[in-house]
Amino acid sequence: MTSPQAFQKIAVGIDFSPSARGALAFARQRFPGAQLKLIHVVDARAGTMPDLSTGGNIPVMPDAALLGELSASDQRQLDRLAQAGEEEEVVMGDPAVTLVEAAREWGAELLVVGTHAQGVLAHFFEGSVAEAVQRRATLPVLIVPLVGAS
Repeated sequence: MTSPQAFQKIAVGIDFSPSARGALAFARQRFPGAQLKLIHVVDARAGTMPDLSTGGNIPVMPDAALLGELSASDQRQLDRLAQAGEEEEVVMGDPAVTLVEAAREWGAELLVVGTHAQGVLAHFFEGSVAEAVQRRATLPVLIVPLVGAS
């Protein structure tokens, strides 16, 4: 088993949820002295809306101005969350894919993400970002459950 001191560059996925904050607190406590980078992904994936003329759905791209406002707002939240010496980055894209890519580009040795309880149906239809991160990552991923989650 790898000792905690083996990881010197640790990326932490931050979505501002209680589970992400718990994962960040865990990383700070478990890996003192490691260089941390907090990474937040603004979800810039296309959505869909009903097409009343065909009864199907049509793709809808997010508004660029709205994405810019969300990104700036999220950067302010990240600034408040980061401690002295911690790096931070706000990126746009698919949360799992973009988080893994940002951690890889930074040279992270470990990626820490939080997870929270989902209902069975929500998990079936949406899956878990933490699980998607684990499937895509080529570096070790530590998934920290939300304490008290059932």
